[in-house]
Amino acid sequence: MDLAEAEFRAGFSELLAKAPAHMPRTHSFFSLPANQPPWFDTGLDLNAGEPVTVFAMGRTYLSHELNLCVYPDMQLWYRIGELGNVFRGTRYSHTFLVREAGRLFLGNYFPGEWSTRTGATAVGTDAYGQVDGGVCVLVVRWAAQPLEGLKRLLALGDVASLVALEIERLEHPVVPPHDWEYLWFLGPAEIYSAGAPAPQRPSIVCYTHEDAGILHKDVSLPLTFDTRLRWTWKVDVLPCHSREDLLQNHDYLSIAVEFDNGQDMTYFCSAELAPETGFRCPIATWTARETHVAVCSGQQGLGRWRQEERSLRADYQRFIGAPGKRDEIGDPGLVPPPTRIVRVWLIANSMFRRQEGRCQYGVIELQAGDRTVTVN
Repeated sequence: MDLAEAEFRAGFSELLAKAPAHMPRTHSFFSLPANQPPWFDTGLDLNAGEPVTVFAMGRTYLSHELNLCVYPDMQLWYRIGELGNVFRGTRYSHTFLVREAGRLFLGNYFPGEWSTRTGATAVGTDAYGQVDGGVCVLVVRWAAQPLEGLKRLLALGDVASLVALEIERLEHPVVPPHDWEYLWFLGPAEIYSAGAPAPQRPSIVCYTHEDAGILHKDVSLPLTFDTRLRWTWKVDVLPCHSREDLLQNHDYLSIAVEFDNGQDMTYFCSAELAPETGFRCPIATWTARETHVAVCSGQQGLGRWRQEERSLRADYQRFIGAPGKRDEIGDPGLVPPPTRIVRVWLIANSMFRRQEGRCQYGVIELQAGDRTVTVN
């Protein structure tokens, strides 16, 4: 799905001109260059309880040479008011009700990352000068219920199927499994859902394509010499066919544990890297905190259930290092020793190569001594 800005504007202008009077109360177009740091002031003051639909089109290029780009579903974020919490949609469109009245701001995400829920950036504003491209944005403020308005628009036409896809999203939302939630500063996704029963447990189904998401669940378990992570999974399709330790290939499916010192260790099935290969995350904003470990490799074993078990303390010392040492790959300081497991993550990324990835999780357990925590 890709339209030039002129086509996007012309298509929606023509469609909205056909709509019954006042059915969309107002609409406004905005151009958001990729090199503009957050936040862009739209000048639109929204009312509490007001329904709004946003459509967007465009690309943000992180590297033309490597053909690394990000689409509006990941790039475009919103904030209402100077102190409102940031949020985004899961597609090139997003419908929402305004909770508290305020000015609508638009924000570019990459190459940054949010450091606060009100949209402060973790990388500073200079980093945005290294990217180009941009997003064209249409904000529709409804006088009717948004689903009714969208259906009446669709009866008059569509633009790159955006109206139809937003109706489909509203009528058939993809919800995460019970008690799991998406990592707030990466944003929501439609990647994970509850599946049919797997071996010994209800399953979690993962499907990713041109997106990324981290699903997590809080746990609390001491990290001791015998703390172990056990899980069953079935990897059907890998989202990358080359070594994932390079930024341009960093698409993967994995399960991770987060420690109480802010470090996380994520286990994945690699396309090429040998099992037991470990490396720091090649994404700059994640290098200091995330370590990847390959537990399987290649196409063999795809499509069938596997059981995995890892000794977490041993893996921490082997792949991250002795607690308290200075990391050689960019950790800004001394990392305190971990004492507990605080979360389990499921990670899917297909942003870079923009290919499909599919897997399914069954049993997920943590064990320390005679205590077992059932995660799934």
